[in-house]
Amino acid sequence: MRGARDAAGFLTLAAVWGTAFVATKAALADFPPVLLAALRFDIAAVLLFGLAFAGGRRIRPAGAGDLRPIATGGLFSIGAHHALLFSGQVYVTSAVAATLIGLIPVLTPMTTRLLRSDESLDAVGVLGVLVGFGGLLVIARPDPRNLAANAGALFVFGSAVAWVLGAVTTREDDATLRPLAMQAWMALVGAASLHVAALALGQGVGDATATAGSLGWLVYLAVVPGAGGFLLYFRLLDRLGPIQAGLLEYAIPPFAAAFGWLVLKETLAPGTVRGFLLVLVAFLLVKRRALRAGLRRAFG
Repeated sequence: MRGARDAAGFLTLAAVWGTAFVATKAALADFPPVLLAALRFDIAAVLLFGLAFAGGRRIRPAGAGDLRPIATGGLFSIGAHHALLFSGQVYVTSAVAATLIGLIPVLTPMTTRLLRSDESLDAVGVLGVLVGFGGLLVIARPDPRNLAANAGALFVFGSAVAWVLGAVTTREDDATLRPLAMQAWMALVGAASLHVAALALGQGVGDATATAGSLGWLVYLAVVPGAGGFLLYFRLLDRLGPIQAGLLEYAIPPFAAAFGWLVLKETLAPGTVRGFLLVLVAFLLVKRRALRAGLRRAFG
């Protein structure tokens, strides 16, 4: 990283996004999961559009170059990802959810290879993907007697797949909107799709038993990890590049585990730690070339 400022921003974002898993878990005590995700992005969309207006940015999409990434990002990276993630967090701890999300950088090259003929994954990369799935099994510990925990891990894994599908299919090469306006539209599309899913699943506002505490967690989710987190992420992405920014996935789980222990008294199972290490090894195998190139640029 370029200096202390970038390092501080990196750790701040990892901590903020780590708290999101804990805030979600706490709010789920009073909100159905998909409805909670929908309400979070209702608030986030309003905030992001307000910031875009205040900054004098153009917010009206101009043609397919803007509309395609808004649709795919909103439906997959916002809608499907958070519907599955929040549903999974009903059953698993904050640390387990954050660790499983670390599969995103491992799954991305494999998915890209399947959907784009111009991408390849060599034998070492394939080994990395297999190691990553081994980490998933170590964390999930499939047990026929504990179907709820199995379902929770599978939902979170599915949320990682949904995020990757959004990342791979959301091409912004022809986009004319700035990232802030683009993110605002994605949040709006994601929120709409989540409300449709909540209605289809029978998760209405009447099913929520919102307290002052859970409403506070909802607002925190939307404002701090949501709008604030994404604004900081795009600044870091611009300054650090995708390789170093991608390392966030491995800085988040320790914060999620620490906050989960402090706030919700969650314990950290040894299998979660072993699974995290396997996922980290998988990432290093899959991304070894990009990491070497990034290190050469940073220190060469």
